[in-house]
Amino acid sequence: MAKFGDLISAEKPVLIDFYKDWNEVDNAVHTLRDVAAVLGDKAKVIKIDIAKNEALAEALRVNGNPTFMIYKNGEMKWRQTGLLDANSLIALVLKYL
Repeated sequence: MAKFGDLISAEKPVLIDFYKDWNEVDNAVHTLRDVAAVLGDKAKVIKIDIAKNEALAEALRVNGNPTFMIYKNGEMKWRQTGLLDANSLIALVLKYL
C-alpha cells in the first residue's frame, strides 16, 4: 500500500473508509463500490482495515467502525463515524471537487 501521505495529497478528493471486519461488511463493500462507480475518476475511494493498520488508526484517533474521512490536497475536509448510505457519501465527496 502506498504511504498514507501520498494517498491523501491528491488534488482530487479522497474518501477513506476505516473499517473492521464485522457482520455488515458485505453491505459496506457494496456501498463503497457504488460510490466509486458513480464518482469514477473524479475522486479516490479507499478502504483501510483498522486491524491491519493499527498505528495509522491510532494516530488519526479512529475509535469507531466505520469511520469515514475526506481528504483533499493533504488536508482533512470532513470526518464522521457511523454508517452512511452511498448517496450521502457521493454528495459529500462532490462538495470537495
